[in-house]
Amino acid sequence: MSSKFDSYHKRRLQSSYISVVISIALVLFMVGFLGLILLKSTKVANHVKEKVAITLFIKDQVSQNQIKTFTESLLEEEFTKSAVYTSKEEAAEKYSEEIGEDFLQFLGENPLKNGVDIYLKADFVTPEKMQELETRFLENAFVADVSYDKPLINLLTKNIKRISFWLLVCSSFFGLVAMILINSSIRLSIYSKRFNIKTMQMVGATKGFIRKPFILRSIKLGFFGAFLALIGLAFVVYYVDKYIPSLELLKDYLTLGYLVSGVFLTAFIITWFSTFFATQRFLNLQTDELHY
Repeated sequence: MSSKFDSYHKRRLQSSYISVVISIALVLFMVGFLGLILLKSTKVANHVKEKVAITLFIKDQVSQNQIKTFTESLLEEEFTKSAVYTSKEEAAEKYSEEIGEDFLQFLGENPLKNGVDIYLKADFVTPEKMQELETRFLENAFVADVSYDKPLINLLTKNIKRISFWLLVCSSFFGLVAMILINSSIRLSIYSKRFNIKTMQMVGATKGFIRKPFILRSIKLGFFGAFLALIGLAFVVYYVDKYIPSLELLKDYLTLGYLVSGVFLTAFIITWFSTFFATQRFLNLQTDELHY
């Protein structure tokens, strides 16, 4: 009879542990997926920003050697991602191709100017910083005019801030839900051992001694759940990279490193805190309160 009861009790414990691992895995998968979106959205936003150029039109009297020196100095600036020089002859050829006719035949001379397109680093693509750069370049003796798409910069900055805000809100919300779900699962598994906890406490075991095996077991279950969640995320990353190769997910080792570290760290923190407070609750209960 005793062996049947022990076997039944062991099966219940195993079932409880499996349910905890599955709950943790599902929740961490959801959190990891949102984290991946958040990390890649920042990278995609920066990629879009770095495609925006600010064009400097050079005065006609500036020599080619001076333009070359000026372009090289721009490449050394902290705000420059890259700089491309376009002569007025190349600009005229491109413009003729766009309109489908040689406009120089009608004008007789080339009204365009030599130009340098500066592609800025993402941190500098904001209305305020680009305005500062425009003011600075207009004071340069080589520069005749400065041009960039101000409405596009304003719209881009506004939309990126809006998308980032809502992604952060959603990630925070689902992160909170994850903590609540994992905490509930762990508390249920500890609840089944509340009498063991109280018995150990009555024979003189300290709270730290009682808590330690529960915390270690929960962390182990959390890591199992994190491992399962990462397997699921690996499939997601593989298929996203397959169908949207421009994101270069499989080559983005930094993002993948953040993702793996974040999932394991989240599993560790949530399981440790949940187990600590769950065991603390039962340690503080009176013997007659264990039945409720």
